[in-house]
Amino acid sequence: MQLMTGGVEPTPQFVREGRHAEQLGDRLLLGGIKNRHGTTSLTGGVLVAATDVTGQDGTVPVSEALRRLAEDPGFWAGESAADPADLDGRELRTSFPVTGGYALVLDIDLATRERTLGLRTPAFSEPVQLGRAPAQGPYPAALRWWELDLCARVIALEDPMLPHPGLVVALLSPFAPLTPDDDESEIAVIRTAAYRSLRRDVPPAEPSGPEQAPLPLFADDDWWPTAPAASPQVLDEAAIAELIRPADRFPEVRAGSRFPREELDDVVRKSAALLHSVPRSSWYAETRPLARRILDSGDLAPIPALLGALTEAGCDHPTVLDALSEPLVPVEAYWMVETLAGAEPGTLLRRRV
Repeated sequence: MQLMTGGVEPTPQFVREGRHAEQLGDRLLLGGIKNRHGTTSLTGGVLVAATDVTGQDGTVPVSEALRRLAEDPGFWAGESAADPADLDGRELRTSFPVTGGYALVLDIDLATRERTLGLRTPAFSEPVQLGRAPAQGPYPAALRWWELDLCARVIALEDPMLPHPGLVVALLSPFAPLTPDDDESEIAVIRTAAYRSLRRDVPPAEPSGPEQAPLPLFADDDWWPTAPAASPQVLDEAAIAELIRPADRFPEVRAGSRFPREELDDVVRKSAALLHSVPRSSWYAETRPLARRILDSGDLAPIPALLGALTEAGCDHPTVLDALSEPLVPVEAYWMVETLAGAEPGTLLRRRV
């Protein structure tokens, strides 16, 4: 169901062509994401209603089906599932609560890999559509990049198991294609970090080699080659480079009469206000001067000192501590320093890129 009415919505235009979507159901299979300093791995879950999801209770809106999809390189390349029955259904909904009762909702058709992005508002359980895309694109410009980045930061603060940049950016960034107002190199760094954060469990390599010591003539490794070890990374660098390549065209859907401009503006305002309030609250206020010095210098060397100061001040927020802990993921540290310093998102990253 669509929440906004008032006339017939025009077909979104590419610069050439486009189309719209209906909304899907409102229940989902939930799972969890375990994070360790920028590494995202996904594990199974239970059946609950989307409206039951909360940020920091350890339960996040990521299903077992999505876990399996995210571990499949073909999913990121837009390839269709051979048999959607293998993924326990035809349609998959994933809801990312932002703030103030808003959530970004991603629907995936498991047979075609067609994707629909929606915005759930505080007053309704069904999301209103932001944009729809076939598996291999082109994706609509449903979000501006800075809107997605802002929401992803708030999602990470609200739910420590969805670090930024991570799964949220990996899934939703195609709906925020590069525009002339965006910094291509800055966005490429964040998207690359998000795709690199995807991980999967890799079984230990099977033992290779002779069962007993071979004759000296046959002892060389050429006779007993070791099978290549599987990588825990879902995507290699070539695949990531293809994914972050700027789109040459995209549907512009924001001018449509049914696009939820006011609601999107509201969640963006609330997200900005939440980030703006962080350095003025609790233990963050005590460490803001140090975060500001790191921001002004652009030098990450004092990060351990900032982490220590936060710990001594009583900070126990997993998102904050993970972002500043070893092994350090620079892009994760950048946005956290920006947040703690009360700076505009992207300030430190632009100095480092």
